[in-house]
Amino acid sequence: MPHSAKTPKDQNFEIFLAALPGLEAALHTEVRGKGFKLAKPVPGGVTIRGGWPEVWRANLWIRGAGRVLARLDGFKVQHLAQLDARARHVPWASVLRRDVPFRVEATCASSRIYHSGAAEERIVKSIQEAVGAPHDDEAELTVRVRIEQDFCTISLDTSGELLHKRGYKEAVNRAPMRETMAALFLQQCGYDGSEPVFDPMCGSGTFVIEAAEIASRLNPGRFRHFAFEQLATFDPEAWQDMREVKSRRVPAARFYGSDRDAGAIEMSVANAERAGVADCTEFRQATISEITAPEGPPGLVIVNPPYGTRIGDKQKLSALYNALGQTLASRFKGWRVGLIASDSSLAHATRLPFLPTEAPIPHGGLRVTLYRTAPLA
Repeated sequence: MPHSAKTPKDQNFEIFLAALPGLEAALHTEVRGKGFKLAKPVPGGVTIRGGWPEVWRANLWIRGAGRVLARLDGFKVQHLAQLDARARHVPWASVLRRDVPFRVEATCASSRIYHSGAAEERIVKSIQEAVGAPHDDEAELTVRVRIEQDFCTISLDTSGELLHKRGYKEAVNRAPMRETMAALFLQQCGYDGSEPVFDPMCGSGTFVIEAAEIASRLNPGRFRHFAFEQLATFDPEAWQDMREVKSRRVPAARFYGSDRDAGAIEMSVANAERAGVADCTEFRQATISEITAPEGPPGLVIVNPPYGTRIGDKQKLSALYNALGQTLASRFKGWRVGLIASDSSLAHATRLPFLPTEAPIPHGGLRVTLYRTAPLA
């Protein structure tokens, strides 16, 4: 953690990539695979070290991170006057611009400074004294302050909108799976882009499109804008060069989605077109009893069935999970299965031979688990 002021020329500060609790190891695997230096899993994400080009690259390349934070400073602090004094030494003027509004979000935990609003006020004041930038509670550029066990970490949120917003999805269905989470679940299932993927309850197409993008080597951030573009450290020409590096390839496999709902299929087709993967994806309306394995070599079936959070749902859903399991066991020999469920009894209603599971992951107010199989015999 940085204990001294950093300048934008410093190419060795800490960068934090946020993940959902329980998915840190999967994110770490992805970050290392993309060649980032000194990647280390920590609670809530992964840290790397580098400079501003690494910040841009992490936002552009990494599929599983929810946001990318650039650590500006870190110091012990026990009362507000101390925070006031230390905040004046943060190199605000080297990273923030006078003409760009900012906001501050503080959290306090197990610390003598416990009033986050008072901490925010001190940071706002120090930034305005140093830079003169306007404070605006609706600003895209966010300074994040975390005071935990009397240690204050000051970071810039370089992403802006959360990174699961890839920029191609206008249409979503109820309870959508975030793209970041879908990417890490695909990775936990051993998916590397070389095999077909089939989602028999595809909703708005998230798993299918994410798999097609991975296989096509398309950067997840290629369509969107990031908060770091508003920083004093931003170099538009270098960024343009980074964005324009093309590594697209034609996938060796195809990617399939089906859903019983015609509206879901329309959404999926439109989202795949906007993402630029319409040529390697196929979507069709079908019930679970109608699905069959696509022609060609086996691959991965990944599915996020309804969870049934209301009393009385479970019996109806148990029949659906059972039908899904029977269809996969009889028609998808040689395919691996990844199934996301919030209830182990529903998952086991499929009667599929699941491998040992990892810890559950928070999702939409629930905790969900990825259930995986080896290739079905």
